[in-house]
Amino acid sequence: MELEFRGGAGEVGRSALVIDGTLVVDFGMDSGNPPSFPVGDVDPEAVVVSHGHLDHVGSLPSLLAGDARPEIHWTPPTRDLAMVLARDTLKLHGVSSNGPTRRGGSYDCPFTEAELARVSQVSETHGYREIFEVAGYEVTFFDAGHIVGSAHVLVDDGDTRLLYTGDLQTEDQQLVAGTTARPDADVVVCESTYSDTSRPPRESIETSLVESIERTVWDGGTVVVPAFAIGRTQELLCLCERHDLECYVDGMGKRVTELFLRDRNREFLRDPDLLRRAKGNARFVTGRDGQRKRIAEQNTVIVTTSGMLHGGPAMTYVPAVRDHPTNKITLTGYQVEGTPGRDLLETGSAEIDGRMMPVSAQTEAYDLSAHADRDGLRSFLESYRETEILAVHGDRCGAFAAELADDGFDASAPSVGETWTSAD
Repeated sequence: MELEFRGGAGEVGRSALVIDGTLVVDFGMDSGNPPSFPVGDVDPEAVVVSHGHLDHVGSLPSLLAGDARPEIHWTPPTRDLAMVLARDTLKLHGVSSNGPTRRGGSYDCPFTEAELARVSQVSETHGYREIFEVAGYEVTFFDAGHIVGSAHVLVDDGDTRLLYTGDLQTEDQQLVAGTTARPDADVVVCESTYSDTSRPPRESIETSLVESIERTVWDGGTVVVPAFAIGRTQELLCLCERHDLECYVDGMGKRVTELFLRDRNREFLRDPDLLRRAKGNARFVTGRDGQRKRIAEQNTVIVTTSGMLHGGPAMTYVPAVRDHPTNKITLTGYQVEGTPGRDLLETGSAEIDGRMMPVSAQTEAYDLSAHADRDGLRSFLESYRETEILAVHGDRCGAFAAELADDGFDASAPSVGETWTSAD
């Protein structure tokens, strides 16, 4: 078996792995400025997708250019999420029949409307632990515990068993349970995003977050919670429902919440009834007729995109609440360096909708990551002490591989463009 790392090795973003030139596992994009995509030309027989985040599916429709029609295999929630993200990417950065859709006449979307339309024609969905054949391989999905529908991907060619972990979480979340799958493998391609981070137990973080929100609401303030649309928004809605907190939800998270509750996706939820109740507890915002400004004046909780404050309805809510120290802006995800969310945490000011704004409202951060931390990764890999480990998807893959090697693992960190070949 030969593995080509076309992206996501030694970096976070544009994950793409090519097996023997015929099978692609994930095909994402890095949505930075400028964006970046998997390297080199790829013409696979089939594609397998681990989960529906942009860095794993963002470039996928581009594989359907020209006469190419590779099958695409994924879980039902991953398919639905990928389509939502692809349509949003086209809307923001793509090309329509009338030309570029982004003002200024340029575009940075790796695919067209026609290529996106072909995705449904070649899509095949699978459940967990269902063995299926694709491009001459036996493939099995296992619950990765990251987001709804996320999967470890086991690829077996008869001689070598590859386990591609995708993104994983070992702790239970509101939406999904932590991964317990440890299938036998000869080589493991493992994410290492938070290999240098140790967190308190998730339940403890959630308790601190809820208590902070409750104090602000009791004191008469407004809490704005910028959140990623996929997973994080729904986690927060579930916490609000569990603790009887009134809340509003705005942005793409509304669409994703409804998507998760579709009949075909409910079986991938840890507790479908909890999310259904959480949706009923939340008030969905339309944004019409100045609704957002009126909501921002209320003594309430507002869960809204974007999670790093570089767009979305948060551009209305943050300016509306920033002047009063009773109010609170609660960040719940990693803030990439250079984003307004990171600037707000470090300096108390942020560029919001083109204007630099000092913020007098309280600002807090809680790590509700859907990725395993250092201890979670090590506990997962403990089952693979006799297996070769290839560390990817992180800013310190080499350091993590070296730490594993020092502890007796056969571990290394490939680079983008590098090829790994199994021993004969």
